[in-house]
Amino acid sequence: MSISLISLLRRLACGLLLPLAFSVSALAQEARKPNVVLIATGGTIAGAGASSANIGVYQAAVVAVDKIMAAVPEIQAVANVKGEQIFQVGSHNVTNDRVLQLARRVTELLKSDEVDGIVITHGTDTLEETSYFLNLTVKSTKPVVMLGSMRPGTALSADGPLNLYNAVAVAASKEAAGKGTLVVMNDEIHSARDVTKTNATRVDTFKSPYGPLGLVIEGQARFYRAPIRLHTVQSEFDIDKIQTLPQVDIAYGYQSMNRAAYDALVASGAKGIIHAGVGGGSVPEYMVGPLNEIRGKGVFVVRATRTGSGVVIRNNSVKDDANDWLVVDDQNPQKARILMALALTKTRDTRELQKIFWKY
Repeated sequence: MSISLISLLRRLACGLLLPLAFSVSALAQEARKPNVVLIATGGTIAGAGASSANIGVYQAAVVAVDKIMAAVPEIQAVANVKGEQIFQVGSHNVTNDRVLQLARRVTELLKSDEVDGIVITHGTDTLEETSYFLNLTVKSTKPVVMLGSMRPGTALSADGPLNLYNAVAVAASKEAAGKGTLVVMNDEIHSARDVTKTNATRVDTFKSPYGPLGLVIEGQARFYRAPIRLHTVQSEFDIDKIQTLPQVDIAYGYQSMNRAAYDALVASGAKGIIHAGVGGGSVPEYMVGPLNEIRGKGVFVVRATRTGSGVVIRNNSVKDDANDWLVVDDQNPQKARILMALALTKTRDTRELQKIFWKY
């Protein structure tokens, strides 16, 4: 066979094999991408305004998950993303039953070897509460990432699309594993335990008293610290073993407050009341008697602070031991409510309940 014929055959073979090689490489690259499930619950990220100038006036929870995903096609380059709509509400309408439903579905998905991470779109009003509940009850080290938006997708400078892209990037990141439920907003990665909404309208509303865990830069998750309080697989709370949550309510402290709200909550069936007191969770002298009456009826009293951050010290200006009351550590009232409800599924011993607040 002549040299020229051999050369021609080699070129033909190369021409046939190269596309096949590229095809195999593309399939291998696709297979390496993590599988992420996007669970939509509603909220502003699923909202729409009458015009692009409507930033604060809009109808929430009207855009379905498939349209939310279609608006950010770039997420498919980061992970193999599949979406499902579990419910479609503003987060001010999220109830205990819906939180339980969401946690069970997240747990069910994470048990599958075909799922590497979860992303959840949620309204911002109670996002911190839902994320904290998942942080305490979902028994998996796989990433669970929550996000929302402060502006509807129809608004000028809508923040939802980038928040979604960043959340998928975090859920697809190996570094996110084992860090509990995370909240990704405004390019920041926060622990569900710490983060809270601090402003009614600004896009930088979500803050943590100790700062974010990390940042998302050009689609890359960068972590600088990790949460050390118990969560997920370390937690004693397991969503598979929780059927219902006991009623725990919050009453707000202020000058010249009265007992009416507390008595009404007890009458409605509260098993615990979070006293969101002024300063370090202070209780006015004239409210000590009413709160002790409430405790005498078997309802737990938990002192928290309305200031938004800081540790409530046991037996400071209030004799918690003598009154058989509880104090939070640094949990704000709304997160204290979540933790107390879960704690009451485990024990009704005051000392054990207090240990739970200090552990989590």
